[in-house]
This record gives sequence, C-alpha cells and structure tokens, in this order.
Amino acid sequence: MDTQIDLSTLPVDVSAPALVTGATGYVAGWIVKGLLDAGVTVHAAVRDPRNTGKVQHLLDAADASPGTLRLFASDLLHDDSYTEAMQGCRIVIHTASPFVRSVRDPQRDLVDPAVRGTRNVLGTANEVGSVERVVLTSSFAAMIGDAQDILKVPGRIVTEETWNTTSSLTREPYSYSKTLAEQEAWRIAQAQDRWRLVTINPGLVIGPALNAAPTSESFTIAKEMASGKMRLGAPRIALTVVDVREVAYAHLAAAFLPHARGRHLVAAESTDIVDLGRRLLPAYGAQYALPRRALPKTLALALAPAAGLERAYLRRNIGFDLRADTSKSRHALGVRYRPAQQSMEEMFGQLVGSETLNR
Repeated sequence: MDTQIDLSTLPVDVSAPALVTGATGYVAGWIVKGLLDAGVTVHAAVRDPRNTGKVQHLLDAADASPGTLRLFASDLLHDDSYTEAMQGCRIVIHTASPFVRSVRDPQRDLVDPAVRGTRNVLGTANEVGSVERVVLTSSFAAMIGDAQDILKVPGRIVTEETWNTTSSLTREPYSYSKTLAEQEAWRIAQAQDRWRLVTINPGLVIGPALNAAPTSESFTIAKEMASGKMRLGAPRIALTVVDVREVAYAHLAAAFLPHARGRHLVAAESTDIVDLGRRLLPAYGAQYALPRRALPKTLALALAPAAGLERAYLRRNIGFDLRADTSKSRHALGVRYRPAQQSMEEMFGQLVGSETLNR
C-alpha cells in the first residue's frame, strides 16, 4: 500500500500551523498525515481527543513524522468551538460533515451539522486574523443529485459549473446537505476579502483507510459486497470514484498553491457498483460472492426496500451514463489519478483482512 502523499512539488508553508476539522475522518486522516510528513504543525479538531480508539492513527502518524500534532476538542454545532484550534493558523481545511445515507431526521442528522458546522468554522475564520485560505471538503453530490440534473447539463458532462438542483430533505437528503453547506460557504466567503475559499468536490472516495475502523460509505458498500448481499447483482447506477490519497493531495494543493481558487471536481473514473465488483474478481472472485451482473430494472425495484434503497431513486437513475470533466483538478492542482481497480483492491483487502468486516 502506498502510504505517502508526494508534496514535493507544492510550496508547503511550515512556518504556521494548519487546522484540519473532522480530523479522525477517512479523508482527513490522509490530509493530516500528508501535512505531518511535510513537517507542518497540525491542529487537529476532533470530537474527543481522549478517545484513543479514534485518534490513535493520528498519534502514530505524528510519531513517525517531522511534523507536530495538537489535538483540540470541537463540535460542529457548538458556537466558537473552533476558536482555540484556529489560533495562528494560515490554512484551515474543513472536512467535518456527516456522511450517512440512512437517517431518521435528515434536518437534524445531516443538514444542521453540515450547514451550521460550515457557518461555525468559516465564521471563526472571519474572526481569526491569521487565516488566509480555507479549503472545504464538498462533494460531487453538491454538483449532481440524480439523473434529472445530468439531463440539464450541456453535453451531459459535469463540470465545476454544475450545481445540484434536484435534492431536498425528502429526496437524497445527504446530497441536499452537501449542496446547502457549500452554498453557505460561498456566501460567507464572498462577503469578505481577507481569506480565500477553495472547494474540493470528490466522487465516491475509495482506497485504504489509516484508521482501523473506517465508517465511510465506500467501506459500507465494500462490506456488502464481501457479505454476499450483492451476489445476485446490483442496480446499474452511475457514479464517480476517486482514491482517498488523491482527494487528500487535492486538498493540500488547494491549500498551498498560490493560484488555487474556486471549485474542483475530483474523480478518477465514472463507473457503477457492478463494474467495481467485477474489478475485484481477479483477486477476490474465488473467495467472495461479488456482484457480477446488473439487476434488471424491474428486479432492482422489487428488491429495493430489502437493500435499503428508495424505489423512486432507482426508478429515476438506473440506466443513465455519467461523464465528468476533471481537467481543472489535473491542470490547476496537479492531481494524478491512479486506476480505480488498484484503489478497490487495496480497500477490499484491508476490509477482509481486518476485524472491520465483522463489526
């Protein structure tokens, strides 16, 4: 597994600390490690610094690097929660946001933490004079909600100009929360002129995790593949994927490159769950009942409730192709994408080789 992120071409500033919110997260862990490996002092905002099960991988990364790690307790919904952690920081990388598909109360569990958390962090940046750059982890979901958005896009090619216009509290609420949070970030950024906002909009993030028990949606999908739940097949719904290390690099490039500005669509390939499952067949097909075929639409709709999927969503989205223009991330940030198969194999291998599969 490639555990290093090459920042040698970036003008990394080690003279001031950098704040990373949601530092125990899947993407954030790699961002923190990249900063530490470059010799940066990292202010890592986490919910509970005393929870060694959550922060041990960050402590281990710090022990093996020239950088320095400082942990700060913080909460997205508590005003002024990030004030202490942000002191002296030139760079703020805001990754903290809930990423779950199934919730009881979308407003409480998704929208409020995403929007109020963004307002809290960026509002604090307005008050802390050392801040010059804020990098926000947004999402491809803030660009596309479902196929109806694709139909509106010129040439059906998603770019940084594309915004999600179809999601709501009752229709893909996670995508709705990411859209509202990014819109709020741009509103706050455009109301001032001291610091610059740059956003990273990744597709489904895949690849190995630094923490022992990752909770990302991609590991949930991989776990379902490993369990045999998809042995009959999966609905063919288009999505984009990208390796977690490329997402981390994109954040760091957005933080340190002087010319970085605006939104950046970060995706290695357009694919679907069936295709991702097939890519695992050479290495794992003999041991696991991986998805090998697309379910017919009528069967997918019939099985949707048992799989925790909404029939209305499947009805709208099965059978559409998805294309994304990633030229800006390649040229402006210098992102170089590795093949999705490599990322999937490393992620799946980590999953089935650990206790995570049984949790």
